[in-house]
Amino acid sequence: MLASSTVENYLKHIYLQQLALPAGATLVPMGGLAAAIGVTPGSATTMVKTLAESGLVHYEPYAGVRLTPAGERLAGLVIRRHRLIELFLVQVMGMSWDEVHDEAEQLEHVVSERLIERIDEMLGHPEVDPHGDPIPDAEGIINHREMQTLLTCPIGVPLAVTRVADQDASFLRFLESSGLKPGQQLKVQARDEAADSVRVERAGGDELTIGARAASKLLVEVITSVLLICLLSAVPALAQTPVGPPPPFEITDNSFFVEEAFNQDPGVFQNLATAVRGGGGGWFLGFTQEWPVTSRRHQLAYSVGLASAGDGTGAGDILLHYRYQVTDEGPGLPAISPRVSLILPVADERRGLGHGSWGLQFNLPVSKQVGNYYLHGNAGFTWLPSAPTDHLRSGEGRTADSVALTSPFVAGSVIRRVTPRLNVLVEAVVDWQEGVVGPGLTDRETVVILSPGARWAWTWRFRQVVVGAAVPFTRGAGETSAGVLGYFSYELPFRN
Repeated sequence: MLASSTVENYLKHIYLQQLALPAGATLVPMGGLAAAIGVTPGSATTMVKTLAESGLVHYEPYAGVRLTPAGERLAGLVIRRHRLIELFLVQVMGMSWDEVHDEAEQLEHVVSERLIERIDEMLGHPEVDPHGDPIPDAEGIINHREMQTLLTCPIGVPLAVTRVADQDASFLRFLESSGLKPGQQLKVQARDEAADSVRVERAGGDELTIGARAASKLLVEVITSVLLICLLSAVPALAQTPVGPPPPFEITDNSFFVEEAFNQDPGVFQNLATAVRGGGGGWFLGFTQEWPVTSRRHQLAYSVGLASAGDGTGAGDILLHYRYQVTDEGPGLPAISPRVSLILPVADERRGLGHGSWGLQFNLPVSKQVGNYYLHGNAGFTWLPSAPTDHLRSGEGRTADSVALTSPFVAGSVIRRVTPRLNVLVEAVVDWQEGVVGPGLTDRETVVILSPGARWAWTWRFRQVVVGAAVPFTRGAGETSAGVLGYFSYELPFRN
C-alpha cells in the first residue's frame, strides 16, 4: 500500500493519541481520531479498515484502533520528518516557533528520506524540536521521558520547562511573551483550586499567575544537578544566554581532561588518542575505544597507555569502562552519564608506571549546552584496595602488606563555540591523589590542572575527525609546570 499523505496523517494521529491514552487503555477511540483529523466518524472508520487490511493497524469494531509494529514505524518516521522540519525552519530559516507547525504539516509528506537525514546531520542529530517534543530516531523510535505538568509537579523546587503540549499559534505566542518557552527555569509557588490558577516564579524572581488549563500544557522536569547549578553560578555571563533551543554543537564529546556525559550513538564507535608531555620531561600516550551496546543507554570502552616515568618506559594499567546514559540532554535538562571502570594492574609499579593493584574508578559526568557554550562537570574517585607498600615481589606473591588507596577528584570545563568546526576550551581538574610513601604509609597530595586549548572538526556522512591541542599547567608538590597535549579522534559507523 502506497503511504500517501492521507495514510501518513492517519498513522501519525493514531500514534500521537496512543501516547496520550490513560494507563491500561490500548485502543484509540474512533470519535477522537475522526475529530483530530477533521473528518466524520464514518470516513475515519472506512480508512481504518483499509489500513487494517494493509497490516498497519489493528481495528476492533465499536472499540477502537491501535497501530501494529509496522504502522508504528511508519508513523514514527512521519513524526521524525515533521519535527526535524520544524527545527530546521526555526534554526536555519529564522522562522518563529509559532508558525512552523502548519508549514511542517505540508512538507512532511513531500521531503525525501535522504533530505531528512541531511537535515538531521546538519542540525547535529537533535533530540527535541522547538516545542520540546522528542524527535524519533532513524528507525522511527521515540525516546520517551516521564514528565510532569505545572499542575502535578512539586511546589517550591527548581524546574525547567521541557515541552509544550499545545502548538496553537496564539498559545505559543503567549508562552514566548511570558518567558515560558522550553529551557526556561521556574518554580511553582502556589496553586489555587478555587481560582483555577497557578502562580510561578520565573528566573530573576518575578512572579506570574496563569490559568490551570495553560499550566496543564506545560511539561516540566525537576532540576537535580547541583554540579550544573554550581557551574552556571561560576560563569554568570553564560546564564544570560537567551532561552530556547540553541543551535547544536558540531563537536560534542571531544574534551581532553574532563569527561562528557554523552554515550555513542547506535552503530557508531569512536577511537581516541592522546599524547601528553609534562614539564618534567615525562610523557604519556593513551588510546581509548568506545562502543555502544544495543542503544545509547549502554556503552563499553577500554583504555590502554604507554608512559615514560622517572624510572623507565612501559605500558600503563588497562581500564575497562561501562557507562550508562541516565538522561539525555533536553531543554532545561543536562545529560548525565555515570561511569564505572575496572582497573587491571598490568603496569610495573616498581618503575612508577602503575599502582600494582586492581581497582575501581567511579565518575559522574554532567553536560549542558548554554547558547554557544558547553559546560561539563565531573566528580568521582579512584579506589585501589591492595596497593603494595614496598614495591617488592617474590615467587609466592607480595612480600609486604598492602594498603587501600582512595583518590577523589572533581573537574569542570567551559567550551566556547567560535565557529561550527572550531571550539576553544578551558578545563580544570583537582585530584586528591593518595599514594604510598613507605611500608604501610600513605599520604595524599593535591594536584591541580588548568588547561586552555582548542579543537577542530571535519564531519562527513556519520564520520568525524577531531584534532586538538592544549597547554596544561599542573600544580603539585609545591611546584608548577607546563606541558603540551595533542589529541586525535576518529568516529565512524560499524554498520550501515
